[in-house]
Amino acid sequence: MIGRELERSKLINAFRANESKFAAVYGRRRVGKTYLVRKTFGEKFTFQHAGLANSNMKKQLEAWASSLRFSFGKKVAKPKTWIDAFDQLKELIMASDDEKKVIFIDEMPWMDTRNSNFIPALEAFWNGWASGRSDILLIVCGSATSWITNKLIKAHGGLHNRVNVKVPLKPFNLHECEQYSLEYKLGMSRRQILEAYMILGGIPYYWSLLDKKKSLAQNIDSLFFHKDGDLYGEYNELYASIFRTPDAYIKIVETLGKKKSGMTREELILEGKMKDNGKLSEQLEDLENCGFIRKYRNLEYESKFAVYKLVDFYTIFYFDFLKANKQQDENFWSHNQIGTGVYNAWCGLAFERLCMEHLPQIKHVLGISGILSSCYAWRANAEGQKKGAQVDMVIDRADGIVNLCEMKFTKNTYRIDESEYNSILNRIVRLSECIGKDKAVRPILISANGLVQNEYSDDIQCVIDSDNLFLSVF
Repeated sequence: MIGRELERSKLINAFRANESKFAAVYGRRRVGKTYLVRKTFGEKFTFQHAGLANSNMKKQLEAWASSLRFSFGKKVAKPKTWIDAFDQLKELIMASDDEKKVIFIDEMPWMDTRNSNFIPALEAFWNGWASGRSDILLIVCGSATSWITNKLIKAHGGLHNRVNVKVPLKPFNLHECEQYSLEYKLGMSRRQILEAYMILGGIPYYWSLLDKKKSLAQNIDSLFFHKDGDLYGEYNELYASIFRTPDAYIKIVETLGKKKSGMTREELILEGKMKDNGKLSEQLEDLENCGFIRKYRNLEYESKFAVYKLVDFYTIFYFDFLKANKQQDENFWSHNQIGTGVYNAWCGLAFERLCMEHLPQIKHVLGISGILSSCYAWRANAEGQKKGAQVDMVIDRADGIVNLCEMKFTKNTYRIDESEYNSILNRIVRLSECIGKDKAVRPILISANGLVQNEYSDDIQCVIDSDNLFLSVF
């Protein structure tokens, strides 16, 4: 298994504990939750079950009975309620000779259908019976990260503080993607791994689809632009598999996709013609929990002016290129995009998001891993004779320094010219005005290919190249 050392250790420690444990493994679709659990325990479960997508309570209970029959090895009656279903599970556990009973319930959010009383039944099973034993490890999974977070981890009712092993599963970083490339002999340079990451993100399943016999461009064509490609229809499936009412979430994502620099809540409401209510807040939080968007507090203002950005690599690539493929060209990527203005613009923005995903590596190179810091977006509107300014990543440090991060993805070594130098100076001045006299602004450059030394480069305090982003940092 590539990476996942921390996540595996949490599950193994829970298995070895002298008391029953309730573990939740959560993360976005295709990130490898089920794979992690099955590889860790080698399919040796006392009971395992997976909820059914878009199915009613009757079908969910029928599937539960089928899973029980497989584990019991004998006929089991279909339960009428979830209380009955968990009573059947108790019988199975009591009949088992396993020293530690590992119960694995995958895609649990789908089981909580309308008016099913699933949560009270789960509460009764865990609080009233399982938690009092010492031999049970209950592992639940779900791609609907918001459901896991709200219904289990942050539950205010009977399940409050009952989940005692939390395993959030994040996408791979560049180091892990490079390990994957080497393990499966994909034959990719670091430059190609960077470009693949800007398309696929660190989603292990997407990386598993890459064919080592093909170039990266050929892989992108066959996966995304061929009608039978594995990722051709992924966009609709991605959101429908996580949210029961995906249209509302897709509307938010598509609205944010129109402005690469992000939007405040007010801008989002105005542009998307949305209602300003608690439902929108819930949907934004859901999308953030699932890793599709990110909320950045503006350095100058409180949360009212927070900036929401679309950060999911696949979704951004879909908006920029798949929707643009009007001719249905199955070789669209190879034929029309590489080296074009649209491609170069996408590269720049995708690289910025890649850098944001590798903040631990950036802090490590800066030598501030042990210093308390916060990461913000920042923007200043034009006032009078002053130019507007915007920085997608600002690192506000407790040691009196604010790093203004410039991120550049170029084929050749990056060169600062007079125009760019003046733009950087403007951003430094405007940001300094914002933060006051107590802190100093220092610009840093994160460049895919380093920096050319010239008369304009001396003000850059630190240059971080793409190799630094491949560091293994925990």
